[in-house]
Amino acid sequence: MKTIMIQGTGSSVGKSVVVAGLCRIFSDMGYKVTPFKAQNMALNSYITADGREMGRAQVVQAEAARVIPDADMNPILIKPNSDTGAQIIIHGKVYGNMSAVQYHKFKKQAKKFVKESFNRLSEKFDIMVIEGAGSPAEINLIENDIVNMGMAKIADSPVILTGDIDKGGVFASLVGTVTLLPEQDKNRIKAFLINKFRGDVNLLEPALTEITRMTKIPFLGVIPYFKDIYIQEEDGVAVENYTKKDLSFNDIKIAVLHLPHISNFTDFDALEKEPDVMLKYIKLNDNIDDFDILIIPGSKNTIDDLIKIKESNFHLNIKKFISNSGFLVGICGGFQILGKKIFDPMHVESSSTEIDGLGILDFSTKMEKDKTTRQVKGKINPLCKSLFVNEIIEGYEIHMGLNEYFSNNFLFENLETKEKDGLFSRDNRVWGTYIHGIFDNDLFRRRFLNYVRTEKGLKPLEQNIGFKYKQYKEDGFNKLAKILKENIDLTALLQIMKL
Repeated sequence: MKTIMIQGTGSSVGKSVVVAGLCRIFSDMGYKVTPFKAQNMALNSYITADGREMGRAQVVQAEAARVIPDADMNPILIKPNSDTGAQIIIHGKVYGNMSAVQYHKFKKQAKKFVKESFNRLSEKFDIMVIEGAGSPAEINLIENDIVNMGMAKIADSPVILTGDIDKGGVFASLVGTVTLLPEQDKNRIKAFLINKFRGDVNLLEPALTEITRMTKIPFLGVIPYFKDIYIQEEDGVAVENYTKKDLSFNDIKIAVLHLPHISNFTDFDALEKEPDVMLKYIKLNDNIDDFDILIIPGSKNTIDDLIKIKESNFHLNIKKFISNSGFLVGICGGFQILGKKIFDPMHVESSSTEIDGLGILDFSTKMEKDKTTRQVKGKINPLCKSLFVNEIIEGYEIHMGLNEYFSNNFLFENLETKEKDGLFSRDNRVWGTYIHGIFDNDLFRRRFLNYVRTEKGLKPLEQNIGFKYKQYKEDGFNKLAKILKENIDLTALLQIMKL
């Protein structure tokens, strides 16, 4: 198996996107290719077919590679649940909670888990495109590193160092990174790559020549800045873009509450792309009177976020919103918040043994130590008129806690287990579910939006006026691959990889 590793001069320089683009390029060339990131810190996660949890960035990259997501592609997932602590997921299952100091000491032990995943994937694929994290030049972390040069050593992989010119200081970042690395790590860097360039690339040539003279490292290419290609974002940075939108849109206005511990914000990407939707992330002190739909999303700490909602008096705004005929949706932790009570007898999330929910839907939740992680298929209850569609709904569950329902208005029935999930209100304006990715189902999404349109006195849109989300993602991967092929030296890359 051949490998190539994409490292960066820092966080959010485009490593994940470059990896996705290379995965699609190699797949187009006929290779069986897999992404890999030894350690990912993110609250955006996904459940594989065998019930294992992994970071969504590697899922996106697997989709680009046209392969089924496997938890081995992201052997260690760190899910922060406080300012200093996190839940550690290893090989897709909860390993335990650790502070930052504890995890730093744990890394020597964690290396074996990374090697196990790497070795298993090595037997199945022709090419592995490996993503680093942050910067390899964090000299306080180099000794026990398992995600940057430490991973490059495990894989014996050449490295492409990527910098974001849109942030400014890209040449200093590239040279500074190389300068701080030990000699053996410097030698692994075979080329530089500049990302997010605006302008005429010819203006960069003198600088590229000089940096190569200084470092003896050539440039693989300069990728232009683009914003019209859809690739799912890795973390919450993208959310900030949606908080700045105005509400001059005439059709459906959707507010997603930006909880302090928001997770899986990509649940709403498909909604945001619909032609009649304006979606915006809002804070607890924002006004919601002008919106048609309010969504309370998933949370890594449901109880703490519920407390924050109450302390800010936002719960009063929510109740006013639904009394004024607004539509309210809760997903996963947001669903739990809508119930009557949350019990936490084993203190999984808090020091309290119980807390009152918002009392909008008729159920309670009991937190359990074991996490539910599974893909689901099922059908929506036809009594829920705002959502019913005659198709199978697909998604996945990631949650701590089991529900006790006091109403028969179940939203969803699992076709395999016959279990019921979620609830809806009698007036069909409030509903909640544990299902992540529910809005990725095209007919379901359009049916809900059309119901809201009808309630507003607007004409429903035909199904074909919306869009096919899976095809939309495919188009994004193909456009990304085209841009990379046009702006990097693919021949040089293949030589570096000895292909």
